Amino acid sequence: MKFFIDTADLAEIRDLAATGLVDGVTTNPSLVAKTGRQFLDVVREICAVVPGPVSAEVTATDTATMLAEGRKLAKIAKNVTVKVPLTPDGLKACKVLSSEGTMVNVTLCFSSAQAILAAKAGASFISPFVGRLDDIGQSGMELIREIVEIYRNYPHFKTEVLVASIRSPMHVTEAARMGAHVGTLPPAVLRQMFAHPLTEKGLATFLADWKKTGQSILADGEKVAAE
Repeated sequence: MKFFIDTADLAEIRDLAATGLVDGVTTNPSLVAKTGRQFLDVVREICAVVPGPVSAEVTATDTATMLAEGRKLAKIAKNVTVKVPLTPDGLKACKVLSSEGTMVNVTLCFSSAQAILAAKAGASFISPFVGRLDDIGQSGMELIREIVEIYRNYPHFKTEVLVASIRSPMHVTEAARMGAHVGTLPPAVLRQMFAHPLTEKGLATFLADWKKTGQSILADGEKVAAE
């Protein structure tokens, strides 16, 4: 399963990218607005940090303007993925942009029927929002199960299931068990995945036992190179 980071915060992206666990980044107008910076500058800098797909969303709602915005975004870097909404105009733009060789992420998916349309339009990624469905009493993970099952029935569909609106590590593990291709995680959720009380307890025990030996792996004065 690939991990994308759902943020436009460059400091967070750089820190998490250093773990080697980050395969891409997703942004949206709300996340970019939080930075207080120019949208195109933020996208350009993210693309320089993360070599994988970087989703940058159009803000238009009509096909012609979506195409103009999408083509401009695609020129920023080869790893830009143009994000369009799952609307008739958005899918028209998806079809054209994908035929031009641009990666397209179709966002705001809330049904398996919508996911079928996105795949037929040539989307590189479909973004079902699991957390937002959970918020209204529907099962977001059941939607992921349905989409993965449908896509497997049609090998010619090349669209990857990108699980969005992830709220917890449980969402990630459930999506992985179902075979979803990508999870886009808020930085806090990825950090939560590292944590387990038994890991912390075990490490504390090992370090305490090591201290009793009075030994050191590095000799006195031996320098540690900055990474």
